[in-house]
Amino acid sequence: MELKDYIATINDYPKPGIIFRDISPLMADGDAYKYAVTEIEQYARDKQIDMIVGPEARGFIIGCPVATQLGVGFAPVRKPGKLPRSVISADYEKEYGKDTLTMHADSIKPGQRVLIVDDLLATGGTMKATIELVEKMGGIVAGLAFLIELDDLRGRENLGDYDYKVLMHY
Repeated sequence: MELKDYIATINDYPKPGIIFRDISPLMADGDAYKYAVTEIEQYARDKQIDMIVGPEARGFIIGCPVATQLGVGFAPVRKPGKLPRSVISADYEKEYGKDTLTMHADSIKPGQRVLIVDDLLATGGTMKATIELVEKMGGIVAGLAFLIELDDLRGRENLGDYDYKVLMHY
């Protein structure tokens, strides 16, 4: 299946100069959505994953169905003030600003093997912060999975030697 056929391109969003890759058409098509989720689930099968972690909000959209197919739990990564219990946090830079991510401090047990899932790898800031959160709790990042990688932003270079899967490159 050619997944790029289900990605909309929006210029100058959320600010001038940014090209936004919208996965909404992919999610709206049951076959395309199922195909993408299954591709990531198959990538994870041999990694002995204990937990899926996904940054808000599109990491939830991809990560939760992957977790369901693998029969493992899902831990959300959110912006400050969105999680009700004790949290840990990590600051990061993204392609158009600075931000902070948080996770419940008990989301990951030491030694758990984690697959981090998100819709898009751009500069790598969100993913680097998410990796930091998982590892602060003693989790083992067994892999990273993305629907899309924006190759020109070279985000992969900021992530070290983690194994990863990308379904589409732009």
